Amino acid sequence: MTTQEKIIYLDYHSTTPVDPRVAEKVMYYMTTAFGNANSVAHGYGNEAAQAVKQARQHIAELINASVKEIIFTSGATESINLAIQGHISQQNTPAKIIVSPVEHKAVLDTCKVLAKKGLAEIIWLNVNQQAQIDLEYLEKICSGGASLLCVMAANNEVGTIYPVEKIGAIAQKYYIPFLCDASQAVGKIPLNFQDWGITYLAISGHKLYAPKGVGALVVKKGYHLQPLIYGGGHQQGLRSGTLNVPGIAGLGEACRLRRLEMEADENAIALLRDQLQNLLKAQIPNLLVNGDLNNRLSGNLHISILDIPNSAIIARVRHQLAISTGAACSSGIVAPSHVLQAMNLGENIIEGALRIGIGKFTTKEEIEKASSAIANAVKAILSLK
Repeated sequence: MTTQEKIIYLDYHSTTPVDPRVAEKVMYYMTTAFGNANSVAHGYGNEAAQAVKQARQHIAELINASVKEIIFTSGATESINLAIQGHISQQNTPAKIIVSPVEHKAVLDTCKVLAKKGLAEIIWLNVNQQAQIDLEYLEKICSGGASLLCVMAANNEVGTIYPVEKIGAIAQKYYIPFLCDASQAVGKIPLNFQDWGITYLAISGHKLYAPKGVGALVVKKGYHLQPLIYGGGHQQGLRSGTLNVPGIAGLGEACRLRRLEMEADENAIALLRDQLQNLLKAQIPNLLVNGDLNNRLSGNLHISILDIPNSAIIARVRHQLAISTGAACSSGIVAPSHVLQAMNLGENIIEGALRIGIGKFTTKEEIEKASSAIANAVKAILSLK
């Protein structure tokens, strides 16, 4: 048994294990039907092309989009870059981008680079201590006009779910294109691309039990982007390069399965999350639960243990549990989470923050063991004080 097999995995926001049924589909297109989807002069290519077509259909059905609106990418980061840069590069004057401060770094860093180059001005929204945005303030900002609005569907740290339909309605009212990073939300909560006023929707395969290295950008009909990658004119000229057929087939299969199983899975996951939350609160008096407790992802449990640095907890449980600190790490430099800072939480809350992510393969036994591991770590640290 390897070390990884002994560790309880509770970091589903970071990545998910590939569903065995998805893996089987991926392997088939890697080893048997391995043709190039553009080589339709023979059977191998035709089968690959059919797999891509079927994957588009499964994704479209999950999020209520047209198959013609789906562009395959390497993941949400590329999708976000294609949407933002591809949209802004067509502007004749510096763009105005309205951005939530709790967006993923893929959104924030892309916008900041454009601003640094003088190509865009960033207009920041505010969030409250649950990481929710003020819709009245959003409308006030949008009424002044903008080139693009960027608000995610669900937060990757505290799990807060955003009212995408209402946000989209505001964007539509003022004719502002709306980019929604849905990488944490697709397959976990219902999304309606056609009816919710979304212009660009980013999807990442490895967040919903598909492989890493595959994702999609859904582009509303009538909108055009400047491509980032040239060569061959693939995918309507928006994203050139030989299609990753195994990954695409896996993403499609994952979306098909989520459409069928999402409701039951997420209900079961929420029960496990609540069980873990209750066990921890019963054993750790100085524990806080962060985020919007009435509007959060089923698998998200973001906690802070006051007066105990999260690094101390991680150091004691790392051989038992796979959880994260909620801190962003870039180039080896650990910094406080920009999400928690934007929420204006206290320094002790930020320093004690832990992100726990539960998924469809998590068991009740693992939840019980995880609660004991964290509680014992806290007791051990407090005994040293």
